Amino acid sequence: MEQKKQFDDIGNTSIYKKILLWGSGGPFLDGYVLVIIGIALEPLRTELQLDAQWIGLVGAATLVGLFIGTSLFGYIADLFGRRLMFLIDIVAIGVISIATMFISSPIELVVMRFLIGIVIGADYPIATSMIAEFSTTKQRAFSMGFIAAMWYVGATAADLVGYLLYDVENGWRWMLGSAAIPCLLILLGRVNLPESPRWLIRKGRVEECNKLMRDLFGEEIAFEFEEPKATSYRTLFEKRHLKSILFVGIIWTCQVIPMFAIYTFGPQIIGLLGLDEGRNAVLGNIVISMFFLIGCIPAMYWLNSIGRRPLLIGSFAVMTLALGILGLFSNPGIELVVIAFAVYAFFSGGPGILQWLYPNELFPTEIRASAVGAAMSLSRIGTVLSTYALPIFIINYGISSAMLAGAAISLIGLLVSIVMAPETRGLSLEKTSRLGY
Repeated sequence: MEQKKQFDDIGNTSIYKKILLWGSGGPFLDGYVLVIIGIALEPLRTELQLDAQWIGLVGAATLVGLFIGTSLFGYIADLFGRRLMFLIDIVAIGVISIATMFISSPIELVVMRFLIGIVIGADYPIATSMIAEFSTTKQRAFSMGFIAAMWYVGATAADLVGYLLYDVENGWRWMLGSAAIPCLLILLGRVNLPESPRWLIRKGRVEECNKLMRDLFGEEIAFEFEEPKATSYRTLFEKRHLKSILFVGIIWTCQVIPMFAIYTFGPQIIGLLGLDEGRNAVLGNIVISMFFLIGCIPAMYWLNSIGRRPLLIGSFAVMTLALGILGLFSNPGIELVVIAFAVYAFFSGGPGILQWLYPNELFPTEIRASAVGAAMSLSRIGTVLSTYALPIFIINYGISSAMLAGAAISLIGLLVSIVMAPETRGLSLEKTSRLGY
């Protein structure tokens, strides 16, 4: 009997490229939607008479929506499949974006931002699971790196659109509705994508998986055997999985909070370039995004050549050092600020990718999307703390103290990585998901 070709041997196929491109549309939209509101808020302040309280509620509504969307819809995707939710959430993002164009009161804006937070959050666990399950062992690191990079591409696209619409009459309405255009393109790209073969196998639908492989590759493709298993959210809280949830949630949080701190030096950098006022400030935001985007590129390859664990530990060490240097100087010169900012941004690429890669590797197929959602929801706590506590902390204690606090949090990430970070390089998804047993 002729032996089936293994999934890891199929190479860089066209279907993988399509799923990677259109699957990463969710992170692109996340970057786009979260950044475009920041630009639109300038004219919105006057038109809707938004005070500081309303602006805070707008930000909080999005974060709460993200928390709900990631934790709920990852579980739904594990129950009902990746493909169905893959399509529904993109349609919802487009519809809500268009509806936001017609708001006329602050409360309507808060409701719309809450709803779009839910559907944006929903796409992350669905899309990353789909991409991971269609990636070979060698492709996974690059795939998750591409996802991380697409967030910054989306943010940059939003800045460009905001720049072009900044002085247009009712430009804020067109800004908020403009997300519908990439939504339509992503929907058209996703509509013919197949269901995840690994999900089909785990649900006992082996014949469907075999037919899918024949349709895609002209022959049946072998996967490492996994017995069919039902999805149960309670499984996440079993000892072997809870440890991994806490690990990913902690390193994700230790990545997010210091990043918000380092962003406080962004205005100094763009001010040096003369891009710190009015419409030009939008171009300055592009400079900031590019710092972090560049850091993702080499990390995509280092994760396979150096390994997950060494890169995570080394990156947190350098990031901690960069923040510590800024914290030790009460009035750092612009040269030091730019160097430390650039070093931090460059080395944040590894942890930025691993916060997506690890949860997709460390959990079995039947709870993979649920685990991504749970870990991301846990990290949102850090985002909320950063959004509200950081400005107050800087006012009371100064930027230098904020940098030292950021360095301390980054140091926690380093220590947790040393103690808990596994090495998953070169292992199939079936093997990496059994590391905690």
